[in-house]
Amino acid sequence: MVRPRLPRSVEELVHWYERYISPLSLVAGFLADNYILLRRVDLLSSNLLLLSYLTIAALGIISIHVIESGRVRSPWILKIAPVIPVVVQFSFGGLFSGYLSLYSRSASFPASWVFVIIIAALLLANERFTRLYARFTFQIGLYFTVLFSFFIFFLPVVFHAIGPYMFLLSGAASLAAIALLLRGVGFFMPELLRTERTRVARIIAVIFVIFNILYFANIIPPLPLALKDAGIYHGVTRMTDGNYLLLEEPVPWYEVYLRYNTAFHHSPGENAYVYSAIFAPSGLSTTVLHEWQRYDEADRQWVTTNTVRYPIVGGRDGGYRGYSYKTNISPGKWRVNVITQYGQSIGRISFTVVDVAEPVHVIEILR
Repeated sequence: MVRPRLPRSVEELVHWYERYISPLSLVAGFLADNYILLRRVDLLSSNLLLLSYLTIAALGIISIHVIESGRVRSPWILKIAPVIPVVVQFSFGGLFSGYLSLYSRSASFPASWVFVIIIAALLLANERFTRLYARFTFQIGLYFTVLFSFFIFFLPVVFHAIGPYMFLLSGAASLAAIALLLRGVGFFMPELLRTERTRVARIIAVIFVIFNILYFANIIPPLPLALKDAGIYHGVTRMTDGNYLLLEEPVPWYEVYLRYNTAFHHSPGENAYVYSAIFAPSGLSTTVLHEWQRYDEADRQWVTTNTVRYPIVGGRDGGYRGYSYKTNISPGKWRVNVITQYGQSIGRISFTVVDVAEPVHVIEILR
């Protein structure tokens, strides 16, 4: 077995990184973000880490073009110049890995997973973007994408508020930040900005429009909110110690991970309870809704039968717990949409009601 030779120059170091370290750092970075570094969207350490990646990427973009313009003649800076695109690439990789970790926890609908898949694709493709990081338009387009993705959840954490107005504020903040970066580029390299101004403006406009379409189509997951736990139960009781006692039909262990459309065996006079635990950042208080819907076989559409509203308060790791229930529920396909007061989808519980003559055996679960 031939062992890889250690690098002896900056160029060889870059090649060695791309071939041996980068694939491993992709997996290690995602695992570290998911389980250690980015456990919660409202932690100061999490946001400082993402801000540091954004700062390094911005400084790297400016540095690449200042060196290429010939304005820097320092031998040691010119010597490390091949490493700078790799550092920028590493920063973008850290951002995409962090966003994949955070947004995937908040995505629960097939539609909202579209945005998560886009982030995952950018993370994987980031390993092949090395040559593109030298192109100014590509750099700005990618940087505006990570900026917008960051402000979408960062500003709600800062202002303790969610909703369309907060999203629009996130878009405005992203435009202001990218304008500041372009101003810095124009200060050092006005000729570059004059040459690329039109192309840069177009790509920013396209990305801005795409983000707005994804948000108002309910495709972007509703960060900083996330559905931590949810299900259909035969009974829900809040205990004196603050915990919830849930009465659940026992199922094989493997069905716990495959339960998309649960069977709920309903006996006469029994209520159906839907329990949910929703994570929200510390300091954020809002209202969520349980929207009960029954599938009308004749019309082939979902019909809303009732909606239950209740307030939640952020800060708890396991999420703020609440429930709603329905009496005299009819057999057939049902679902309960967990949504914000602005109509954003946080999650969904789907189940099929089956009428039985006698109550089924249930087990007690504490949450």
